[in-house]
Amino acid sequence: MSTAVILALFVGAAIIVGLAFYAGQLLYKLSAQKKLIVKKQAEQQQKLKQSRLKRNAKLADSIHLIARAMHEQQCEFSEGCLRIWVLMSQYGFEDEQDLTTKYSGIYKMYQVVKEMPTHDARKKYTKKEIFKLDTARWRAEETHKDEIIADCAKIIIEFKAAPGSENVVFN
Repeated sequence: MSTAVILALFVGAAIIVGLAFYAGQLLYKLSAQKKLIVKKQAEQQQKLKQSRLKRNAKLADSIHLIARAMHEQQCEFSEGCLRIWVLMSQYGFEDEQDLTTKYSGIYKMYQVVKEMPTHDARKKYTKKEIFKLDTARWRAEETHKDEIIADCAKIIIEFKAAPGSENVVFN
């Protein structure tokens, strides 16, 4: 064999070894990058979970306090039901629940008052129209009173108050 062929084989082998080494480095870096991505995703999932737990705790505290105020008749049922229903719709339950049947009294009251004007929007209506709306609201409160009180009792048990707020006294 001639020296040129041996030299060519040697150079070819060196190039192949060099390319194999470079490919190995790239595969190692890719593997490390994949591990880093998985680690970052796990950290993000953990942060998201902690954020959800913190948000749920705040929502549960608010729901609990409003339900207690309603149960002790320190808050009108219409206002409390409106607030509780909105907060519950934002709460992240562990499993799928049908809140419309579980808290049917609160849901029924919410259905009555959800479209009613509040605050400045009431100023656009005449006194007669306001009285008509208030009468409908009062009738609904009286009609669903027992169901709402029962729902509030369930909520007080299910949604825990934040430490320190369980001792809040309503005047």
